[in-house]
Amino acid sequence: MRIKILKNSPQELKLEIEGEGHTLCNLLEKALLEDETVEIAGYDIPHPLTSNTILYIRTKEGRDPGEALKEALERVVETGRRLRTTFEEALEEWRKTEEK
Repeated sequence: MRIKILKNSPQELKLEIEGEGHTLCNLLEKALLEDETVEIAGYDIPHPLTSNTILYIRTKEGRDPGEALKEALERVVETGRRLRTTFEEALEEWRKTEEK
């Protein structure tokens, strides 16, 4: 994955993310929009035959969009950790019931 910064201003960040599509960008968009300081978050895949995605973030005044993105990524990672833990616990419970 390569990331190219297309625009970086105090309230706007526009990135081109090579090698990623809807899976990651949709997750990031959702996490960004959960932040009340983010006015707009979205992504576009300009051409279906390429895997270059454009991610756009605009924040309210005084909020750095790069920081908003970092925090959204941290929330996504934490959600993944919780999912893994919950899955492992459910799998262990299932295995116990199968042994009986």
